[in-house]
Amino acid sequence: MRHVTRALSLVATVALGLSVVGVAQDRPVTTGIGPAFKYFGPLAAGPAGVVFAADSQEVSVYALEVGAALKGGVPGTRSVPAIDQKIAALLGTDVAGIEITDALVYPATRNTLLSVMRGKGASASPALVKVDGAGTLTLVSLASVRYSRVAIPNPPPKAHQVGMGDRKYTIYNYPDRPKDDSMVGRILGTQTITDMAFDAGRLYVTGLSNEEFASKLRVIDYPFRSVSRGTSVEIWHGAHGQFETRSPVHSFVPYTVKGERNIIASYTCTPLVKFPVSALKPGADVRGVTIGEFGSGNRPLDMIVYTKAGQDYILMSTNFRGVLKAPTAGFAEVSPITTQVDVSDRVGVVPETITSLTGIEQLDKLDETRAVVLARQATAVDLQTIALP
Repeated sequence: MRHVTRALSLVATVALGLSVVGVAQDRPVTTGIGPAFKYFGPLAAGPAGVVFAADSQEVSVYALEVGAALKGGVPGTRSVPAIDQKIAALLGTDVAGIEITDALVYPATRNTLLSVMRGKGASASPALVKVDGAGTLTLVSLASVRYSRVAIPNPPPKAHQVGMGDRKYTIYNYPDRPKDDSMVGRILGTQTITDMAFDAGRLYVTGLSNEEFASKLRVIDYPFRSVSRGTSVEIWHGAHGQFETRSPVHSFVPYTVKGERNIIASYTCTPLVKFPVSALKPGADVRGVTIGEFGSGNRPLDMIVYTKAGQDYILMSTNFRGVLKAPTAGFAEVSPITTQVDVSDRVGVVPETITSLTGIEQLDKLDETRAVVLARQATAVDLQTIALP
């Protein structure tokens, strides 16, 4: 199961008062007011008053200056049962007409932001919904929001083929992909931009490119000035018994291991890998260190780091194997996985499954003891605040 990604997509172009500044590789930084997003997906918290949003259809990243637009309401986040139905009503449609693409706790207020797409195809429109400490839903207007936007160089083709045994599968890289009910189709998602995180003044962005070593990890300084080719990242996937250069990172977190800042990342079939930030140079080819194998036939959806009883943990939601929790204490000492392994051997970092958490599609840390999750139930999607396990 190579060549895969996480479904996170987002937002695109046009604005009032548009201006352009030329940067590296002829990828201009555009600025303006009132972004007109095409596909609103993954979100990342930036410096004070800024939220980043990735457009996986046009393969761009926006910095939205939303501080003023998010003022008001009760601090914190309160659980909202059947939030998908309430959002649909807010947008004047039914549940079948919306897609919640990401959830982000906004640091200044601890309100939760939900990126939403209303409708399908060319007629779809984006929405940003805020949930506050009283459980009140507010549709956030972006009409007066200033933004800057940078296009990602060398985006991948619309689709590519991958061979598995005697069969070949067409893998669609963009959000407007055809419906695919095959096992591979259900595991995979959008592959242009798969995840983002802001750390120490830089935005980290993962996804595919059109290069031979297609999996990219890009480091973009903020305020935006330029965007490089990025770093090609390669891993040894123990469960597959092979090196992989075309499968993108699905979810990741920045984390310090023995005093060195790393990107802790996971891929389809959930290997856990670390990349030293110091190695992520433009144009470089970097091989990550595989430190865990969490299960094949599975895609990581979201990941956070938290502390409980003096110990740090990674908490990862996945689409087929539930919510996985792993201590970070062994990240420096565990022997790298360099041969084919069976995940039942429990090699490297070993996670536990949090059986009390089911259907978790998105998660984010709310405070030191709680998280916000989107949990898919039999008939609805709930927004829940939960104790960190």
